[in-house]
Amino acid sequence: MQSTDDSQPAILAPAGNRASFLAALAAGADAIYCGLKVMSARMEAKNFSIEELHQLVQMAHGRGVKVYVAFNTLLKPDELEMAGRLIDDLERHVHPDALIVQDLGVVALAGQAGFSGEIHLSTLANVSFPKALGFVAKKLLVNRVVIPRELSIDEIKTMAGGCPKNLGLETFIHGALCYSVSGRCYWSSYMGGKSGLRGRCVQPCRRHYRQGEQVGRAFSCQDFSVDVLVKILRQVKKVVAWKIEGRKKGPHYVYYTVSAYRMLRDLNTDAKMKRNAQELLMQSLGREATHYRFLPQRVQKPLQTGRQTASGLFMGKVQGPLKNPWVVVRQPLYPGDVLRIGYEDEPGHAICRVTRTVPKKGRFPLKLGTKKAPRPGIPVFLTDRREKALESMMAEVEAGITPEHPLPASGFTVVLPQRIEPSGRPFDVRVTRKPSRRSKKETAGIWLSETAIADIGKSAANLWIWLPPVIWPNDETKIAEQLAQCLKNGVRWFVLNAPWQMALFNRPDGLQLWAGPFCNASNALCLQMFREMGMHGAFVSPELGKGDITTLCSQSPLPLGIVISGHWPLCISRILADNMKLRVPFDSPRGEQAWVDQHGSDYWVYPNWQLDIMEKRAMLEDSGIRMFAHLEEPVPRSVMMKNRPGLWNWKIGLK
Repeated sequence: MQSTDDSQPAILAPAGNRASFLAALAAGADAIYCGLKVMSARMEAKNFSIEELHQLVQMAHGRGVKVYVAFNTLLKPDELEMAGRLIDDLERHVHPDALIVQDLGVVALAGQAGFSGEIHLSTLANVSFPKALGFVAKKLLVNRVVIPRELSIDEIKTMAGGCPKNLGLETFIHGALCYSVSGRCYWSSYMGGKSGLRGRCVQPCRRHYRQGEQVGRAFSCQDFSVDVLVKILRQVKKVVAWKIEGRKKGPHYVYYTVSAYRMLRDLNTDAKMKRNAQELLMQSLGREATHYRFLPQRVQKPLQTGRQTASGLFMGKVQGPLKNPWVVVRQPLYPGDVLRIGYEDEPGHAICRVTRTVPKKGRFPLKLGTKKAPRPGIPVFLTDRREKALESMMAEVEAGITPEHPLPASGFTVVLPQRIEPSGRPFDVRVTRKPSRRSKKETAGIWLSETAIADIGKSAANLWIWLPPVIWPNDETKIAEQLAQCLKNGVRWFVLNAPWQMALFNRPDGLQLWAGPFCNASNALCLQMFREMGMHGAFVSPELGKGDITTLCSQSPLPLGIVISGHWPLCISRILADNMKLRVPFDSPRGEQAWVDQHGSDYWVYPNWQLDIMEKRAMLEDSGIRMFAHLEEPVPRSVMMKNRPGLWNWKIGLK
């Protein structure tokens, strides 16, 4: 059974389907997080209907297990009504213990629907420095914040030290790693409209890339695993939940990881149990794991460009003739097991389901039907399995579930904020890394940095200062000092690239504070939340298409801005592969080119073509946009910028 000791961190299990939900219960998880079939940041998981969640949550609550619903997607303007009805349905029929959100519009909807559970801010919201915690607790009445995976144990302790009494922290302890900082990846969206912020990422970071003579998976990460080091994490009392990533994983993974971390939490002084727990993690069918940045004195880079980072347990290599290939397996196979042959982005990739028991070192024929047989030497991985013992435990749990039955639909109606009429003349801001000359028609903008502040001089009063998209715990004091110097120099205009950056201004009166494009504003209720926080304007999310932008303009309670041209990053990361060179172009398998530059302690990845919707300017002005930002970056001499359309999702829309 799950832990009943409130002083212990809860083990939070993922569930992307019914089988994984049952496996989490069988393993003794303290809480389970799952998503609906819409409005989830893991849309590739099967997820749940309201009716199915109704019965599963009832059963979980009967066993003392909490259930959190991940509602952590960006909402487009035309999705507010549907999202509101879903939250109302959850409140009336499901009674989950919390909603996990990234879009502040969802917070507003939860308030309108009278949602009685907790609100947890997703890691996609990028609450990454201590002062931000007090701000969200006060302004949003949030109960918990899921902090970034990139934090070390020292940084987690720093965050805990700044955490108010009425707020808890949740941290990831196991699962997949993204190359990018959560909430700061636009790679998939920029290449075709499928946004990671909406759970539809196509994972371009997992592909091969070439830089000069080097070819490898320069951005494909190993998995993250704290494993035995949770004994250190347990000392941080403000961390109330240990989160296991994996809503796209099967029940085997869920059961093994939950069981392993229960051992490591509850029996951490037993050496034999530690070994058993580590063995369970090795058999959980994930990728090869790393501690990543958890130990600051021993950082482990999760990027091994010459190695594969696909998930699954290696079972052997393809042998025999092309017509009748086989694999000699390193572990027993059971009916229902799933094998992956090769890698998804390479020739010969296939999926094979096991129909009979095969002993260790036994030969298993790879019958792939009409698919072309894989060549000898291609690796074979076990990616999912259903042991009889686990199936029996899941069946025992499921026996207590009442049958599904239709539930009455919601009649909820969203109340939109009052729109303000745009006023004032439209103006342009050219944003650079260093102060530069500009035309009389343009206002200057500059990214906040120590170097930039030293160069501002007498032009400070006429500048828009842009704050970085990510502020790490150890950077908070430095950034606050830089802002204080800006204010001393007479700066009064600021663009904040996370809403919580308002916490860095002790006296915002008399200042113009705008929510920047990295705040990912995509609906009117989110903009209303920004207004209530004290923002004077906001940039629309650069991911939006034409229809969503014009609709948002027609509903906005704030003056709006947009990034109309310039160098928009594909992503921002805290790591760089050892053999990846800065400011040197690299190529994708599809011929796209990009480069990596470093700003502060972070790495920004840029494509070699610019975002450019300048031809739409007249329409945008008519719609009500008033600030037009142009982002300039120093382009390396070796990078050839392409003259290709930079409309992003303007025509195709955001998926």
